[in-house]
Amino acid sequence: MKLTIKQDNLAKALNSIGRIATARAGLPILANVLIRTDGNKLIVAATNLEVAITTTIGAQVEEQGALAVPARLFTEFIGNLPHANVELETDETKLKISAAGYKSTINATLADDYPAIPEPTGENSFTLVADKLKEAISGVALVAGNDVTRPILTGVSLCTNDGQLCMAATDGYRLAEDRVMPLDSELSAIVPSSTLTDVARLLGPAKEVEIKYNDEQIAFIIGETSVTSLLIDGKYIDYINLIPTNTSFTIMVDRSEFIKITKIAELFARETAGSIILEGDPTGKTLSVRSITSQLGDNTSSIDAEIEVSGTEDCMVSLNSKFLLDALNCIEGDRVIMSFNGKMSPVLLAGQNANYRHVIMPVKSW
Repeated sequence: MKLTIKQDNLAKALNSIGRIATARAGLPILANVLIRTDGNKLIVAATNLEVAITTTIGAQVEEQGALAVPARLFTEFIGNLPHANVELETDETKLKISAAGYKSTINATLADDYPAIPEPTGENSFTLVADKLKEAISGVALVAGNDVTRPILTGVSLCTNDGQLCMAATDGYRLAEDRVMPLDSELSAIVPSSTLTDVARLLGPAKEVEIKYNDEQIAFIIGETSVTSLLIDGKYIDYINLIPTNTSFTIMVDRSEFIKITKIAELFARETAGSIILEGDPTGKTLSVRSITSQLGDNTSSIDAEIEVSGTEDCMVSLNSKFLLDALNCIEGDRVIMSFNGKMSPVLLAGQNANYRHVIMPVKSW
């Protein structure tokens, strides 16, 4: 292999894929990235056997070839080169690199020893707006669980419901759903949340994303870059039943003010695992956020609120402050609507975007 390529293009490609190149026990080859030529293009790819990222860059290719190169060293070396043309040349299992007075040789591995990179193919496909996908991932993936003994909950559900593509995730303590777009084709897949995080990171200035899928894998094609991932096997929980419908209390507040008083309450809630108490006053038209600890002291902050009441219970609930802040930061618009039935009922939060819903389970603090 012998070629010339722009430093910034190669550095960008390596930064896009290098983070998934991590050695596993017995498989040190996975700590490499695969580089191979295809006509006048250089293909850079990496996989951890569950997800693969591939990107294609234009290059002046003199000789075709392929090699598996240590990802971290290669990425950091190319990233520190000046913005100039970079020459890559292979000599058996060595990669020779030269650019603007810099020369280096990296010991590499034969490409034949690298695992096969799956092609982004699927029996079904559709296209969606990149900004909408990024927004949905940001609002949903953060609530996916990390308990490997419950693999279903470490993923994000992508499914069609009443003609809508819905993205949802839950860790058992909170739930987020975004109805992304109308979709005619049937889809029912559980995508690892880490895969979607990688996809969001790679979207950049892209305008559209093509999604291809079958029963075993899903691929996100973003320009010249593709992310192909295995799906999590199993059936996702029926989360729709966890979203409150008829509620006794509806509280509307200014989102930025709600964030401020929640952050302050969180400072005093460290001793109680982040537990804070929210209490609505329909007469005074205020929402109070309170935290009490034996060592640090106590705090109560109030903001103006519009409150609708149809029940007889106290308009009060206790939530995890971090979960509440995560939800508030995902909600769009200047106003937040919080709906619930009582102290021990789940709380539904929504904003300007009617397609996005966030549910938090209460914690017992009294």
